[in-house]
Amino acid sequence: MTNTEKLKNLLELEIIPDLEVAIDELFAAIDKAKNATKEQKEDLEEMREMRTECFAIVEEIKKDELDEEEAEELLTELVDLKTDEDA
Repeated sequence: MTNTEKLKNLLELEIIPDLEVAIDELFAAIDKAKNATKEQKEDLEEMREMRTECFAIVEEIKKDELDEEEAEELLTELVDLKTDEDA
C-alpha cells in the first residue's frame, strides 16, 4: 500500500469521521447551552477548517496530484497528532 493510499484511508476512515463527531458534539453542547462561548466558536471554526483541508487532501489524492513524499510527510504528521490525541 502506498503512502497516498494510507493517507487517504486514514483521512476517510478516521480523521474526517472523528472531526465530524467532534463538530456534532460541539453543536449539541452549544444547542444545550443556547449560546456559544467565544472558545466554542473558535473551536468550531478550527474543526471545520481542518475538515475542509482533509477533504481537499483526499481530492488531491483522487486526482493523483499528491506525490508520495508529500503524502508521507502528511501521514507522519497526522499519525503523530492522532497518537498524541489518544494518549
